Amino acid sequence: MNKPETFSSVWDAIADTPQQAANLQARAELMRQIAAIIKDSDWKQADAATHCGVTQPRINDLLRGRVSQFSLDALVNIATALGRRVHVELEVA
Repeated sequence: MNKPETFSSVWDAIADTPQQAANLQARAELMRQIAAIIKDSDWKQADAATHCGVTQPRINDLLRGRVSQFSLDALVNIATALGRRVHVELEVA
């Protein structure tokens, strides 16, 4: 019987390359923070869409965690529309 494969993170497990895993992780974290802003603001999806400069179905995708539906660029634009600045930090692996 083979030893089960282990991964550092769920992103490493589902991505084909470390680069893809890092991109997925960054998108998921931005989505989590944007969703928290929406929740803390107590906005309905239509209100959030107006504030974010996107459609209500896009907000629905974001709140449901559909990472594959968003690029880093789109998420940075949404965060900026909410009056936030995105800061990227590099760590030694």
